[in-house]
Amino acid sequence: MISIREQDYGLDVALYNEFTLGDFKLFEEALLKRSGEHGKPDVLLDLSELVDFTLDMALEEVRFMRAHENDFGRFAIVADDSWIRLAAHLSGLLTHVPAQYFETVEEAQAWLIHPVAA
Repeated sequence: MISIREQDYGLDVALYNEFTLGDFKLFEEALLKRSGEHGKPDVLLDLSELVDFTLDMALEEVRFMRAHENDFGRFAIVADDSWIRLAAHLSGLLTHVPAQYFETVEEAQAWLIHPVAA
């Protein structure tokens, strides 16, 4: 299941239980819509309640992100499960999308709202 909320910086996306291809299609639509309205949106991706994902979703995610990797800003990822975090990290390596990992949604939101200069 997926929940998507628009924010000033882009989108807050929370995933629950299993992330399916249907959920990812909703995510794609929201990202493309937000990108068309506001340039390169940043995304908070809350995976803390994610239990599993489907293989067809994972393949579609890599395909979509590779095709659109320059259309989005930063990704703040909240994940406490080591396997989910590893899968997200590997996906990021395949797509070259800048991502930062956080323990809490509040930390991730703070990073997106007030980025620290490198």
